[in-house]
Amino acid sequence: MKIILREDVKGKGVAGEIIDAKPGFARNYLIPQNMAYKATDANVKVYEQEKYLKAKKEEQLKIETEKYKNEIEKVSLTAAVKVGDDGKLFGSVTSQTIADLLKAQGHDFNHRKITVDDQIKELGVFEVIVDLGYGVNAKVKVWVVKE
Repeated sequence: MKIILREDVKGKGVAGEIIDAKPGFARNYLIPQNMAYKATDANVKVYEQEKYLKAKKEEQLKIETEKYKNEIEKVSLTAAVKVGDDGKLFGSVTSQTIADLLKAQGHDFNHRKITVDDQIKELGVFEVIVDLGYGVNAKVKVWVVKE
């Protein structure tokens, strides 16, 4: 049975591809799960329309993410930490610490979306990268100061 995949199916193909699938697999799994259409001329047009709308929506989300990037890059974070006599930190400033500081200012991010180049173990100003999604990254300044 010829079908059009609406999304990637492991071991079968990628979205938009027309493949031959066993009739039972197509009728009982792929089509009811909205993972595929029967390959007819009308369904090809429906899939092309879905693809166009999805691309347009992603483009709009990327534009909104770019605007948010400009907003978040204006944010400056201050991490007050305990410091020893020689000016070295007790511990380090981690991505979780930065995520907590961002959350306190109203920007909620998972700490896994924050990239710290090197471990922050001294006082100073550091830039960290926040992954906003859709291929957009923002640079945020973090000031590490004595508590």
